[in-house]
Amino acid sequence: MSLVRRSNVFDPFADFWDPFDGVFRSLVPSVAPSDRDTDAFASARIDWKETPEAHVFKADLPGVKKEEVKVEVEDGNVLVISGQRSKEKEDKNDRWRRVERSSGQFMRRFRLPENAKVDQVKAGLENGVLTVTVPKAEEKKPEVKAIEISG
Repeated sequence: MSLVRRSNVFDPFADFWDPFDGVFRSLVPSVAPSDRDTDAFASARIDWKETPEAHVFKADLPGVKKEEVKVEVEDGNVLVISGQRSKEKEDKNDRWRRVERSSGQFMRRFRLPENAKVDQVKAGLENGVLTVTVPKAEEKKPEVKAIEISG
């Protein structure tokens, strides 16, 4: 069963269960993993939550070291999260029974709203979860000036 989006193009049916997914590979175990297996990692899923104080991005990146991840701000307001998970070294004597973990490169871009303080972005990787926090600027409240009514 696969609930992984198969491309970067939006597909409203991509998250539906495909009863035939993996049938061919399970019938013929010698078939090498397809590009779909790397798509799962190549299009890393990232949550974006807005709190009153910040925009918080969370990505599950199990097995990825912090040296393999880059967090950047480009063009002034575009947050870029990218990285790579390397494939395990294969021994010629190894015979894979099942390959489900993915490897490869990933890159996601998010256009930040105007209230983002891009000069104060912080990122941390703990227990395979990357958390990127982008503080928000305080909203400028319009000045209200009371006008005295004569008469």
